[in-house]
Amino acid sequence: MTTSTAIRTPHRARPAPRTWPPRDRVALAAGLALPFLVALALVPARTALSHTDAALVLVVVAVAALGSRTAGAVAALSAAAWFDFFLTRPYQTFDITASADIETAALLLAVGVMVSQLAARARKLHIITVTDAAYLARIHRTADLVRSVHSADTVVDHVRTELTELLGLRACRFEYGTLTGRPPRLENDGSVTVGRHSRNPDTDGWPDGEIELRAYGNGHYLGRFLLTPGRGPVPTLRARLVAVTLADQTGAALDTSGPVRGW
Repeated sequence: MTTSTAIRTPHRARPAPRTWPPRDRVALAAGLALPFLVALALVPARTALSHTDAALVLVVVAVAALGSRTAGAVAALSAAAWFDFFLTRPYQTFDITASADIETAALLLAVGVMVSQLAARARKLHIITVTDAAYLARIHRTADLVRSVHSADTVVDHVRTELTELLGLRACRFEYGTLTGRPPRLENDGSVTVGRHSRNPDTDGWPDGEIELRAYGNGHYLGRFLLTPGRGPVPTLRARLVAVTLADQTGAALDTSGPVRGW
């Protein structure tokens, strides 16, 4: 008798085309238009340069804070250009003769670029914080459930739902009992073992077929989740590590409550 082994090829999600979020598209348009409108409105008061400078800087800051780095840079360039055209002598030209006007134009550019960089970084940190909070919430919900219920069935069902949402799975089932077969395995460090080889999902993609995520209690194998990846991008390393933590919590529930029904 001969045994044939199918060669598994990685499931690679097609990269999605780059799209601009609606807020960034609006901010980019505002970065082009608002400095022009503000400069035009300030033409009657263009002798009061201090007020003009402040108004244009506020436009740049507002657009940079609401949009991306690109929107902030566009707003800065637009503000400097229309400041030069409408509000500096000779008017309605792009020539600058006074040193104070040159300094003001440079200030508009510098403020816009710096604020857009800071705003983009702040938004990125906010997204990371929110994401981490969501991960912690999943872990806390599961821990509370393990402590409050005496049925491992309830914990397993809850974790199946959490894993499906967390990893973007097409399907997730739980299998209790003796290990059979050798499907790819999600390891504690977030990597995946296929046969005797380790692979990084971030660069190699998910392998085809189901991936097992084992649940242990007091060092003993008690069951495994069998994960069927969806067609979306591979979840981040942090998401995979949270999945491993959820499986460990399931193992603790199984160790305390005993076996669960078949899923």
